[in-house]
Amino acid sequence: MTGKKCYRIPLMSSSSSQKQVQWLTVDPEQDGQRLDNFLIRRLRGVPRSRIYRIIRRGEVRVNSGRSRPDHKLTSGDKVRVPPYSGPDAPQPDKPSPDLARRLTDAVLHEEDAFLALNKPAGLTVHGGSSIRLGIIEALRQIRPQWRDAELVHRLDRDTSGVLLIAKTAAAMKDLQAQFKARTVHKTYLALVHGRWDEAVKEVTAPLRKREQSGGEWIVRVAPTGKPSLTRFRVRRHYPAATLLEAMPETGRTHQIRVHCQYAGHPIVGDPKYTPAGQAKAPDALKQAKHLCLHAAALEFNPPDTASPIRMEAALDPHFAAILEALDAPSPPS
Repeated sequence: MTGKKCYRIPLMSSSSSQKQVQWLTVDPEQDGQRLDNFLIRRLRGVPRSRIYRIIRRGEVRVNSGRSRPDHKLTSGDKVRVPPYSGPDAPQPDKPSPDLARRLTDAVLHEEDAFLALNKPAGLTVHGGSSIRLGIIEALRQIRPQWRDAELVHRLDRDTSGVLLIAKTAAAMKDLQAQFKARTVHKTYLALVHGRWDEAVKEVTAPLRKREQSGGEWIVRVAPTGKPSLTRFRVRRHYPAATLLEAMPETGRTHQIRVHCQYAGHPIVGDPKYTPAGQAKAPDALKQAKHLCLHAAALEFNPPDTASPIRMEAALDPHFAAILEALDAPSPPS
């Protein structure tokens, strides 16, 4: 048989010492954790696509009731998990020495509870059914003190910049609560097609996402979508592009990308949200192999600390090279 590889999670036989259905109890340090993150942590090796599927089908229950992936758990909750075989589930690949070096060199700041990376463009943050190794799976294998690492938030595969990683369950709960309360200040740099009107300071278009047949998400502006707000500031105008600061106040999937598209200026290197006619661009922009979107700074309170800190990440080399090309003088005609 040819085609996409499919991983099956085998059912436990009736003779197995393990019950066919497991009931997992939420510990106090997991209070407030999302159901999907709870299961991803407890069922390591099981593809995320499989976990979301069993939640959608109602095979996972919280206190005997159906729940959504983003349901917040409470200490003492009982989570029903259908049969699966952990040892037989596909295990993540081993990180290559080059990847281990890249991620180690990308560490911006590390404390006992968390670390911050300057995520390289082109690396996915989490493995799945088709990608066996993401940044988080690699980190867990590189150093012993990172073995319990969890993503506090996500960046798209082709987005570079500051990425927060929790090293303990308590830190995970604290940092995710700050994101939920919108007290984390995020600043992105985005290179967009065309000349952005400096009068456009914010975009508030509501966003609605849906899963495509291939498992990828597509997001559209829709009246029935979730309220969304991104603030913008022009950093520099180029002849055929504009460098923007983007400050998302909400955290919707693909929010900055879709809000830029909605404003008529899709991000350079974003084929998903760039109309075909608008893809025509000078040679300096055509060389974009990755999304020209960079999480430049993140300001937050470290766990159990009242004083905020600001993490800043240097531009991805590929993004920086495009800006340099835009600065280069035009050849004589």
